[in-house]
Amino acid sequence: MKTLTPAERLIVAADFKPASDTADWSERGRIKVRTAILQFAWSLKGTGVYLKVNSALRAFGYDLIDEIHSCGLKVFADLKLFDIGETLATDGMFLREAKPEIVTTVCTAGVKAMQVLKAELPDTEVLGVTVLTSLKDADTHAMFSCSTEEAVLRFAQVAADAEINGFISAPKELALLRAQFGVLFSLNAPAIRPAWAVVANDDQNLKRAMTPAEAIKAGADRIVVGRPITQAENPYDAVMRTIDEIASAMA
Repeated sequence: MKTLTPAERLIVAADFKPASDTADWSERGRIKVRTAILQFAWSLKGTGVYLKVNSALRAFGYDLIDEIHSCGLKVFADLKLFDIGETLATDGMFLREAKPEIVTTVCTAGVKAMQVLKAELPDTEVLGVTVLTSLKDADTHAMFSCSTEEAVLRFAQVAADAEINGFISAPKELALLRAQFGVLFSLNAPAIRPAWAVVANDDQNLKRAMTPAEAIKAGADRIVVGRPITQAENPYDAVMRTIDEIASAMA
């Protein structure tokens, strides 16, 4: 993996959604969300960060990737692809034309499915989602009969066997993954909460969260920050402040 600049270590989650408090869908529906995402992307032009989109890609299609690229940003297509190998191969064929810099799959899709996805996307970094940051030990014991940490390592090994490019995991598992897999795979951590941020309606498991500096020092190659930036009064300034924190942690 190439050396990343502080800006390239920041993924901004553009998780905009339609309003649920209006009866008229057209007032705050898909079209206005698409406009909001692109306006947000233009506001970050020149920063060098990645923009993460997921539900919006399902709503608007992969042309949105081209439009974000036109704003001068890299694209993290957080699709969490999960299906049989033949379907993931088809997904890869469609995505290859759109050229997102990063795509996510789900480790429980299995080795063969992830292998064929990667084979179709030789120039895209494919990351395997291990355990969602919202899950706790009680959830993973019920679902996988093991602790969160054990589940993360188990699914990361599946991704490693598939020879994709890296993992998505909560910050608390970064040290475990780095110790187990060294520098062969990139580590990418959501649930990042800057110390200065106040986030409304936070649904993340904060026991598995960290600040940007803590995550970088724990071994993250990239961090994902959403509402602390999208809800900021000045998102551009919030991005630059986060990049500065990343740079300080790398020093």
